[in-house]
Amino acid sequence: MTESISIARRPRTRVAVFACVVIVAVAIDQLTKFWALHALSDGRTVPVLGSLLRFTLVFNPGASLGFGSSQTWIISVFAIVACIALAVLVWRTRSMWWTVFLSLAFAGALGNLIDRCMYAQGFLNGKVVDFLNYGWSVGNVADIELMVAGIGIVAMILFGVPFDEPHRKADHSHQSKEAGAR
Repeated sequence: MTESISIARRPRTRVAVFACVVIVAVAIDQLTKFWALHALSDGRTVPVLGSLLRFTLVFNPGASLGFGSSQTWIISVFAIVACIALAVLVWRTRSMWWTVFLSLAFAGALGNLIDRCMYAQGFLNGKVVDFLNYGWSVGNVADIELMVAGIGIVAMILFGVPFDEPHRKADHSHQSKEAGAR
């Protein structure tokens, strides 16, 4: 009985982790973009770490490094599909590590999608607020969230972290013992 209760609560815990990660990550992304819009709207660049990092306000219609600038609505549709797919994956995994990194990817995609909707001049053709100037690229916190999520997912794959934790096998063996007892 105790085992079935802990299994029943597990999805609820993962949903709570998903919600917390997404709320905090999107809030940080949107608050930093709000700050950038107000503090950097005069066109100035603020040095932070010499030439390694500066704050510069840019409105990016494309994806990473400006790719797809003329196809912004396609990028927006892709972000919507990605958010749906990530939410489904979070629901299907039983691994807390996978839940955290998939939630972070969801938050990054959602953060930039919010910008594309807020600053749209037509059907999903808005621009993303970027302000973290690395010299070779300008990005935002949502981009960092996506990068950290991507690195985490690749690391989990390389280190063999299962998408579906091993305790599921224990559930099957428990069920087979019950079936054999009947």
